[in-house]
Amino acid sequence: MVERRPWLDFLSHAILIIGVLIVAFPIYITFVASTHTADAVVQSPMPLLPGSHLLDNYAAALGGDRQGSGSHASVGRMMMVSLITALIISIGKIAISLLSAFAIVYFRFPARMFFFWAIFVTLMLPVEVRIGPTYQVVADLGMLNTYAGLTVPLIASATATFLFRQFFLTVPDELVEAARVDGAGPMRFFKDILVPLSATSMAALFVIQFIYGWNQYLWPLLVTTKEDMYPVVIGIKQMISGGDAQTEWNIVMATAMLAMLPPALVVMLMQKWFVKGLVDTEK
Repeated sequence: MVERRPWLDFLSHAILIIGVLIVAFPIYITFVASTHTADAVVQSPMPLLPGSHLLDNYAAALGGDRQGSGSHASVGRMMMVSLITALIISIGKIAISLLSAFAIVYFRFPARMFFFWAIFVTLMLPVEVRIGPTYQVVADLGMLNTYAGLTVPLIASATATFLFRQFFLTVPDELVEAARVDGAGPMRFFKDILVPLSATSMAALFVIQFIYGWNQYLWPLLVTTKEDMYPVVIGIKQMISGGDAQTEWNIVMATAMLAMLPPALVVMLMQKWFVKGLVDTEK
């Protein structure tokens, strides 16, 4: 049993509070800036209390009613692109990784472990190494400014394949034998036994991969040139790169606040499954 000491409790709580403040303060400043006029945001010192233009700024962001020469795409459209992209990436990664791990663990074919380690080695390759050739392939296939171009190159996941493989290795052999005795084929065993057992791991990976897909910046920056295909992260970047025109920081901050909502909502709704999935994966 760990001995409880008052000073240790105080220290741990102090560190926790400091950490929360470090994370929450920039979000608070972003929210405050989203409630003021553009002139008030850039004045010195910047206001630290919410202003009276919250509804106007958020309505302007959602409707694309902005001044300047940056992107004028509506935040609603950009968030829809980000949502579709994140869902395709997260669901695609889980589906492909499940099938890959299933094949590696339960099928005996030549060079099985070679293919597994070939997949695993890709974890060591930085994205910059393969982004040039991948872009060339996507461009040659005419997939620029499409959902396929935004998602297909990002669907394969060595990490998810490795995690599912490790989980499948813990499944008792008795389940395999029982399924075989009952006349279940490989795909029925996969559908009726492995997928339900993997539900919590799939939920945890979905949360991680959804946030990964939502926050994509470098790849969408390369493959999207039309405003109607901008994810919200790229839209924010374009809003602050409008050349000599004044950046409307209040609208930018309102857009940033709106962009935080879907990932935060996914984490809150799936928090229980997320934690349980991580714990089950570690067992």
